Order: sequence, then structure tokens, then C-alpha cells
Amino acid sequence: MSPHLVCVGGEDHALRIPFLMELRERGFRVSAISTGDDAPFLRHGIAHRRYGFDRFASGSGKAGTVRTLRRLIAELRPDIVQSFDTKPNLLTPLAVRGQVPVVRTINGLGWTFSSIGPRALALRPIFCGLQWLVSFWTAATVFQNRDDQSFFERYRLLGRGDGRLIGGSGIDIDAFTAARRLGPSAARMRQEFGLQSAEVVMFVGRLTRQKGIPTLLKAVPKVLAKRPNARFVLIGPWQSEGPFAVDESEIRRFGSDVVVLGKRQDVPALLGMADIFAFPTEYREGIPRVLLEAGLAGLPIVASRMPGCSDVVQDGWNGYLVAPRDQDALANRIVDLLSDRSVAAAMGSRSAALVRERFALSSIVDQYCDLYDNTLSATSRGGSVRRRPPIAPEHDLADSRLGGVRG
Repeated sequence: MSPHLVCVGGEDHALRIPFLMELRERGFRVSAISTGDDAPFLRHGIAHRRYGFDRFASGSGKAGTVRTLRRLIAELRPDIVQSFDTKPNLLTPLAVRGQVPVVRTINGLGWTFSSIGPRALALRPIFCGLQWLVSFWTAATVFQNRDDQSFFERYRLLGRGDGRLIGGSGIDIDAFTAARRLGPSAARMRQEFGLQSAEVVMFVGRLTRQKGIPTLLKAVPKVLAKRPNARFVLIGPWQSEGPFAVDESEIRRFGSDVVVLGKRQDVPALLGMADIFAFPTEYREGIPRVLLEAGLAGLPIVASRMPGCSDVVQDGWNGYLVAPRDQDALANRIVDLLSDRSVAAAMGSRSAALVRERFALSSIVDQYCDLYDNTLSATSRGGSVRRRPPIAPEHDLADSRLGGVRG
């Protein structure tokens, strides 16, 4: 019988549908649990259950979320559970507590280890303590970048589980290429947004301070002083970002020099009208999917020298890395690429080749399948995570330990 894998994530979990579909092609029966809508999963024939939490909140609500996850996982009766994202990675092992093997993927250390504010600094030891706690109910931990793997090893947060480096959730190259081919032409979109002859610098991601939007905006006048025909296009959710969102007035003051498109479903096509991709994040990323998409689109990239980014961008080879919050360095590197199109084109070609070689979905899923097979084999042999009776959805005594966690 095909092993049943249940994949748990947050609100962006639908982005992993290609990953789940590829696993299904390899013989797994897959189901998903997320805080998002059912519709995207059901369209692809993937069973989905919904749970809820406020990613901006902290405190007592986590106990109820653990109980909900425990009930949903009990209903689905998986052979193995995969979790993604900061809070699901903490909540899922506590919900399962060793009755089914859990593989957690650390896709970035997030706000807690990116902010230098007093609240983030205070939460870091709590985060480490919780990661250490849930490691005892985790069969394996996957890291998307070398920095996060080194951090967990240094502070002994792996427990008895295995640790493995797998570069992201992969990108479906054929689907990306088809989306670009079937979408509007770059010329048509440039005309639609009033960018016909502009030099387009594009950002895709949440329009938040943690993603470096204030730094990017400070770089705008510095770039325009040397490249007056440059325009900045920002794509991603805005009003939904709560206390992390950049104030609207900070963006609107640039008028037509900064174009905000909001959240879009046609990112592959939109990337076709860009000349440069800028990603000045201050966030400890896993492997940013947007960098893989920008690379596959053949764009040179200017990104922050942060975990995750430096696993995709090799400074001076397929783009440039700059210090986070350094608007001068960011502006200078953007100007460099706009001023030398031959260098920019060569870097963009290398970006595309790198993504195809290292981050293709089929290759990433191969590595996950190997991990799942090893984990299930170890479980059947009575390994560190042993098969137990189906999960009962009773109250979990560990729930009370989750107060104050922030993703």
C-alpha cells in the first residue's frame, strides 16, 4: 500500500502543491493541512484540512491549535508527517508526540532571528528551548541552507533525529516556462503599467520592513540620480501584513517611479518585463522561492547577504550580495547592472543555469523521497520514532509550553 504523507504548513502552503503532486507521482498518497483555503488543493485532487492561528499573535491560543492539529492528523491517519514554516514546525511534533514519524523542514529562522528589537532578542532562547523540546518527537530535520543547519548543530537542537540539507521545496521548471509562454508578452505588460522604455527593477515578496522595503525605497532616489529612466515595480501582499507592513505613505511619495502591483498570480510572466531583480531582505530566509523564479527568468539579482540568499546568489557571478540595510551599496549595484547590460545578461544566464541544475523540483523531490523511505524503514525496524496506535485527539500536556512563540 502507498505510504500516506500528511504535509502541514501555514497560509502560503498552496505554493507547495507542485511538491505534493510530484510526491504523488512517486507513489505517495498525500494530504495537506494548512491555514489557507481548501480550493487550490482540491483542484489538484489533494485532500485538505484547515486549521487556524494568527501569525502576528502570541500566547495562549497555541494550546487550542495543538489540539486541532492532533484531531486533524488523527482523522487522516498518516504513515509520516511533513511540516513546514516556523509555527507548524513547533506545533506539529507536539500534536503527534512520536506516534507517527515527523519530518520538519526549517525554511528560515524568521523574524525572531532577524530582528534586533528587544522582543525578538528575548524570544530567541525560548525559540531554542522549544526547538530542543520538539526534537524529541521529530524523526528528521531538513535544512534549506547551510547557515540554519550550522545553527541547529551548534546549539544541539536536533535531538536524536537525523539532519539533512535539501535546497528548498524545488521549482517546477516546465510549469514556470509554460506560465511565461502563456502569459501576456513583456511588451504588452510594460505598456499596461506605463513602463514602455523604462529600466525595470523588480521586487517580489511581502511588502514589509523585514523584507527590506524601506532600504529599497531609500535606494530609489540614489538610482534615479544616475539612471533617471529606472522604475521600481513592487509585487506582493501589503495591507495583510499587519504591524510589519510598510506604511502606504512611504511608497506613495515616489509617485510613478515606484509601481505597486500588490499580490499577483502571474509572477512568472511579470518577471519577463524586469531588467534586474532586487531582494534586500533583512529576514533569515530558507531558500527564497522568488530568487529561484527570478533566476529561472534569467535575471541578474541584487540581494542581501543573508542566510538563504547566499545559497542562490554567488557574489559577482550571477548577481551581487550587499549588506542588509545598506541602501548605498544596494543602489550602487543596481546602477552597475543597469549601466553594463552585457555583464547583467551574463549573470542572468548563470542564474538560470544554477536554478536548473540545483533547484529543479524533480531533484528536490528525489532527495525528500530518499529521506521519507529511510525514515519509514527506520520506524518499521523500531527506530527512534516507533509506530504506535492511531493518534488520539485528547488534550496534550505539552500545549502549555507554547506561550510566546512567534513565527
